[in-house]
Amino acid sequence: MIEKSVERLIFASRWLMAPFYIGLIAVLAVLMIKFAQELLHFIPYVFDLKETDVILMTLSLLDLTLGASLVLMMIFAGYENFVSRIDTGDDDRPSWMGSLDFGGLKLKLISSIVAISGIDLLKSFMNIGQIAKEDIMWKVITHMAFVISGVLLALMDYVTERAKKIEKV
Repeated sequence: MIEKSVERLIFASRWLMAPFYIGLIAVLAVLMIKFAQELLHFIPYVFDLKETDVILMTLSLLDLTLGASLVLMMIFAGYENFVSRIDTGDDDRPSWMGSLDFGGLKLKLISSIVAISGIDLLKSFMNIGQIAKEDIMWKVITHMAFVISGVLLALMDYVTERAKKIEKV
C-alpha cells in the first residue's frame, strides 16, 4: 500500500514540469516581440542599407527564428515526453510530435545550437573589420566545440541503438 502511494506520487510529480513549459511559452512570446522589433527597425531603412547590412539583419532574424523553433520544439516534445500526450484532434499536428524521444530531442537541440552558432559566426565574418581577431577565434573555437559535441552525441546515440538491435537478435 505504501509502495503504491509512493508510485502514484512519483507519477503525479510529472505535472510539476507543466509550469516550466508554460514559462517557455512566455519565452516564445518574448522572442516574437524581439523579432517584430528587429523587423520594424529594419524595414524603414532597407533602401538605405548596404548589401552586407541587409544580410546581417536577415541573419539576426534567422537567429531569432531558429531560437524560437528550438523553444517550440522543446515545449512540444518535452511536454509529451514528460507530462502528458497533447491531444489536439487536429490534422495540422507536426509529423514529429509524439515520435520525438529524448535522444531525438537532444540531437535536434544540438543541431539548432550549431546552426545558431554558425549564423553568429557568419555574422562575425561579414563584419570582420569591426571585430577583434581574438573574438573571432573564440567564436570559431566555440562553434567547433558545438559541432564536435553534436557529432559525438549522434555517434553515441547510433552506437546505443545499434547495441539495442544486436541484443534483440
